[in-house]
Amino acid sequence: MSVGGFAAEEFLSWIENAPEHEVAAIEAFLLGDSEHRSACARAIGLRSQAPVIAINDANSLETTLSLFAEGVDDVVRKPIHVREIVARVGAIRRRASRQARVVERAPSTGSVSVFFDGRDPEIDGMALNLPRRERRILEFLIANRGRRVTKTQIFNAIYGIFDEDIEENVVESHVSKLRKKLRQRLGYDPIDSKRFLGYCIELDVKRSGADIAPALHQAA
Repeated sequence: MSVGGFAAEEFLSWIENAPEHEVAAIEAFLLGDSEHRSACARAIGLRSQAPVIAINDANSLETTLSLFAEGVDDVVRKPIHVREIVARVGAIRRRASRQARVVERAPSTGSVSVFFDGRDPEIDGMALNLPRRERRILEFLIANRGRRVTKTQIFNAIYGIFDEDIEENVVESHVSKLRKKLRQRLGYDPIDSKRFLGYCIELDVKRSGADIAPALHQAA
């Protein structure tokens, strides 16, 4: 998991001005207690669908209700273990993903079902087992279908914008392996790549559930 922190004033400036792909790389937001917390929650809601969790030093019904009204998804009290935070983020995402199943219609080959809750995709109802990175790349391409995404955007979404220990070129290896597996099951390569321009997935879309494009963010 890649984690980064900001002072409240710095965060407000960042969330309001950061490029789209950087915001999309965030899997969840954790807000500590500050005078700018409500403003931060509102600013996040304008730019991201990622879960927002607020941490309180003490129980306060008034504060909790105010935070929910500002768009926070969950409120927890200190002390809290990081594993519980991760579990709460996962629960929020699972609830959203129940309405975010995407069914892609592959030409002459049936359907490709992509989920955003950690499950492997399915081709004609049969699971396509993928390593986590490849699965998240497929989810990211599906969420951004209709436009070409760069290697940098994929890297930020899969590894997180704060990860300095992994080279960006690893994306090419993951995409190559993903393309091979999709080609074996579909009979053709649905991922189009152009040098210097990036990647896009070429499938006709048939949606199931709400029209939601879940944010795929920094690696959990």
